[in-house]
Amino acid sequence: MQKLILTSFQSPGDVVMLTAAVRDLHAAHPGKFQTDVRTSADALFEYNPHITRLANGDKEARTLPMHYPLIHQSNQRPYHFLHGYPQYLEQQLEIRIPLTRFAGDIHLSRQEQQSPLDCGVAELPGRFWIIVAGGKYDFTAKWWNPEYYQQVVEYFVGKIQFVQCGEAGHWHPPLKSVVNLVGQTSLRQFIHLMHFAEGVLCPVTLAMHLAAAVPTSAGQPKHRAAVVVAGGREPPHWEAYPHHRFLSNVGSLSCCAEGGCWRSRCQKVGDSDEKDRRNTCEQPVPLTDALSIARCMQMITPADVIRQIETYYDGGVLSYSTI
Repeated sequence: MQKLILTSFQSPGDVVMLTAAVRDLHAAHPGKFQTDVRTSADALFEYNPHITRLANGDKEARTLPMHYPLIHQSNQRPYHFLHGYPQYLEQQLEIRIPLTRFAGDIHLSRQEQQSPLDCGVAELPGRFWIIVAGGKYDFTAKWWNPEYYQQVVEYFVGKIQFVQCGEAGHWHPPLKSVVNLVGQTSLRQFIHLMHFAEGVLCPVTLAMHLAAAVPTSAGQPKHRAAVVVAGGREPPHWEAYPHHRFLSNVGSLSCCAEGGCWRSRCQKVGDSDEKDRRNTCEQPVPLTDALSIARCMQMITPADVIRQIETYYDGGVLSYSTI
């Protein structure tokens, strides 16, 4: 049996993709590998039956830094982000690793499945959507107009309770009429919260990948609702999941006419990072003196997002609650 230690220190959203690669490695080659990981988000692998803890100094273990070079062909080839790590692993191990599921592979403890998250700072409603209304400063091109998020929230007052989440230190403009958990959940707590969420509203970020990867709780539809405000940065086929509403403007603007622009920043941060000088948005829309949003994102209106959320209810997959 071959011992593998797979490493990935990219963003947690990237590591969700690695969970799928580990799942499908073991599905294709049962009993042939013992697999451990070293990542930037090891909480994503808790309770994972495919993980065998291996010591750092285990001389029999092969440590394999993981990459997904497929992303550099994402505008030209018809593959999803999920294919990135398995294809690289196939090349390194010289084996075949077919994908088995269109999602990452997140596992929950029995306690997490049975008991809703007790965050200790706010009373959570029985039914709710997660909303992520900001993002990392590294990729400000993904930001949407915070006033637009607020309009969506206000439209659904009395029908949908939104719980605002996000990591402390990132950009998350506070919203009204939400349960505010920004900076108040660990990654594992966020996974636990996701298990009980009926839906997710967010840009292209960790939350959309967890929306697909985290199992839904008892009594919910098998596939969690999600509306993703994507704009023109990423090609839809690379990021979108089949049961999500992915609002893309790829092909609508000159800067993303051939595919996702993959630009990092629209609003400059002033942190001396080269992203402030290179690879910036070609069509920024100034909202205030301190905030510019990519035009491909600003073109997506609150009405567009509201309509996509409503489709889940109009079709009968979800039903409104009386809050």
